[in-house]
Amino acid sequence: MFIDIHILQSVPPSNINRDDTGSPKTAIYGGVRRARVSSQSWKRATRKRFNDTLDKSEIGFRTKRLSELLGERIRERVDGLEPESAYALASSIFKAAGKTGIKMVAPKVAKNAPAKPDESQYLVFLSAAQLKSLADLAATAHRDGAEVDKKRVKEIFTADNSIDVALFGRMIADDAELNVDASVQVAHAISVHAVEQEFDYFTAVDDFGQANQEPGAGMIGTIEFASSTLYRFATINIAGLEKNLGDRAATARAAAAFVESFARSMPSGKVNTFANYTLPEVVLINIRNDQPVSLVGAFEDPIATGAEHGGIPARATAELVRRDADIAKAYGSPAASFFTAAGVPTDLLATRGEDLEFASLVQRVSDAVTAWTPAR
Repeated sequence: MFIDIHILQSVPPSNINRDDTGSPKTAIYGGVRRARVSSQSWKRATRKRFNDTLDKSEIGFRTKRLSELLGERIRERVDGLEPESAYALASSIFKAAGKTGIKMVAPKVAKNAPAKPDESQYLVFLSAAQLKSLADLAATAHRDGAEVDKKRVKEIFTADNSIDVALFGRMIADDAELNVDASVQVAHAISVHAVEQEFDYFTAVDDFGQANQEPGAGMIGTIEFASSTLYRFATINIAGLEKNLGDRAATARAAAAFVESFARSMPSGKVNTFANYTLPEVVLINIRNDQPVSLVGAFEDPIATGAEHGGIPARATAELVRRDADIAKAYGSPAASFFTAAGVPTDLLATRGEDLEFASLVQRVSDAVTAWTPAR
C-alpha cells in the first residue's frame, strides 16, 4: 500500500530554500528554469510541524550532541553524578552500539577553554523511547558497577522507533545494522511554470544617525527572490512504516500525521522578510496497491503565464487531472482517491476522487491504513 500525496501550492515573492550564494534554488525541467525547494527543506519543515501534531513521546531527536543529550538523562536517574562522568558514560553507551559502535569525538574548543562532551561524527536520529531506555540501562550499569550490555544497547537501537524516525529513517555510517529504512520519499518541489529570479534592493536607516541629521542610509543591500506555483509530491510505503513501528494503530497515526504536517508545513527561509505563508490550492491523495506514481510529467510543458491565460493554479489543476487520468487509463486506477481544494474550482477534480475538507481527508488516510489488508 502506497499513499501518494500530490500538492499544488502558490508561494508569493519569497526565498524559502536558498543555495550557497543566497539565491532561491532552481532546476531545469522541460527545457526551462523552474523554482525548486529541496526535499530536505520540506522534510525539515514537516518534522518541525510534528511538534504541533504529535505528542513529544512520539518525536525523536536528530543531533550530533549525543553524549550531552543522553548524559543529562542519566544524571536525572543517578543522584550526585557529575556532568563530566555522565557525559563519559553516555559516550561509552554509543561506542558500544552495534558491531563497531558509533564513533564519538571530542569537539574542538579554544585554547584553555573547558572541554565539551563528545559528539558523533554525523547526525544520529533517536526516538524519545530509545533515549529513555539507554539512560535506564546506563544508570543501572553505573549503580551496579557493571559493564554496559552491548547486546542490550543494540536491541534498544532497533526497537521503539518514534514516528519521525520510522518515517524518515536513520543512517548509521559505522554500522548498517543500526539503520532504519525510510518509509517516506519526498520529491523536490518544482514550479509548474518557468521562473525569473528578481532582486529586492533595500536600505536600512540608522536611527541614531537620523536623529543627528546624518544623510544617507546606514546599510544597503539586495535580496534575491521568486514567486511560483509549486508541484509537491511525497509517498508513504505503509508496509515499511508498519515494519518500523511494529503496530497498526501507530502506523495509521503516523501516516495521518505526515499527510497533515507535509501539507500544512512551510520551510522557514527568509520568512521574516517575505511572510510567505500560504496553504495548498490542491491536495490530491491516491492510494495505490502497485507502486508510487508522481504526476510531475503534467508540467514538463510549462504552464503559460500572463493574464490572457487565466490563473496558474486552475490551469495546473486541469493538467494534473489530465495526467492522472492518462496514467489510470494506461496502467490502472488507484485503489482510492480523494482531494481537498481551495481557490480552484472543485469540478476540475471531480473525476479524480471524492471532495473532502482537509480534516476529513487526513482522517480518511488513517481509516484506509487501519483497514488495509496486506497482500500475501
